[in-house]
Amino acid sequence: MITDPIKGQGAQKNVANRFDKYSFDPEEDDAQEVRKTNFTEVFPKTIVNQVKSPDLPMEYSLNPYQGCEHGCSYCFARPTHEYWGYSAGVDFERNIMFKKNAPELLEKFFKKRGYKPMPILVSGNTDCYQPAERKLEITRKLLQLFLDYRHPVNIITKNALVLRDLDILKPLAEQNLVSVAISIPTINEELRRLMEPRTSSSKNKIQAIEQLSRNGIPVHAMIAPVIPGLNSDEILNIMKVTSEAGALSAGASLVRLNDTVEPVFVEWIETSFPDRKDKVLNLIRSMRGGNLGEKRFFNRYEGEGNIAEMIHNTIKIGKRKFFSNRERIVLDTSNFTGSKDQQLRLFLSCPEIG
Repeated sequence: MITDPIKGQGAQKNVANRFDKYSFDPEEDDAQEVRKTNFTEVFPKTIVNQVKSPDLPMEYSLNPYQGCEHGCSYCFARPTHEYWGYSAGVDFERNIMFKKNAPELLEKFFKKRGYKPMPILVSGNTDCYQPAERKLEITRKLLQLFLDYRHPVNIITKNALVLRDLDILKPLAEQNLVSVAISIPTINEELRRLMEPRTSSSKNKIQAIEQLSRNGIPVHAMIAPVIPGLNSDEILNIMKVTSEAGALSAGASLVRLNDTVEPVFVEWIETSFPDRKDKVLNLIRSMRGGNLGEKRFFNRYEGEGNIAEMIHNTIKIGKRKFFSNRERIVLDTSNFTGSKDQQLRLFLSCPEIG
């Protein structure tokens, strides 16, 4: 257990990369030095990924960043950092790769011969509104392209920075081309600081839902992940608060600790909640057939056993009570232009109109 944890980090050290024979953790030499975040530009050849998982509802996803500064110890995306030669531990939070050519690649994708538009999810892996976006504005440029081409886009984020782009989101919403999912696993601010140390506060997330909803942008509230013994008792309260803030729908997913997410989370729970460690880990195992992780399609979201069933029943109750008269929208794919809608851009840029 880490006796003097570094604040603002989910992971306290690097864990061994599954693909590397040798590993090196500089914190072994200087354990309590807060690492600075390093940013590296990468140059992918494509940016839109086809989603082939049968238990996911989207056809395509797009990720402008690799790695995430938010610092959530449970993040399922941590192991993907290992393919780049990094660790799923501190490296995932402190070595961020950004794809500055993402807008260029997205426009190229739109112009593919025979392309039939389907909603694209931004982002399915790491947060497109993590702190680096404030300066780099890659996500903002992508949204402008979705608007120019009248192409539908879904957004998932934990960050109220999404409000910066209201000027683009509003005209997208007016054409039924956008929805925003806000991830809000807890409204207990003390717990939030430990669970997701560099995301927006719980209060700011609720305010983001309110402001997005007031501007006609459909919002889906995500309680993700549900960790039994830690935030599972908040499900109904979160659904009530997000419903009152204007969210049209809500959902939840169970925690799963695959591969190198497991050692990061286990150390985090041991450091942050030593008195609850055994209880929480045993409850997770009860949902995962004795394991902490689950990779099987559908099972990874459904879980098994009494605890998983209780959580799913609670979610059903919350939906009936707080979202019974609301529906999650289906985005429009019929107005895709295949080329930039310059007339629309001129219309929106007119100060007397836009």
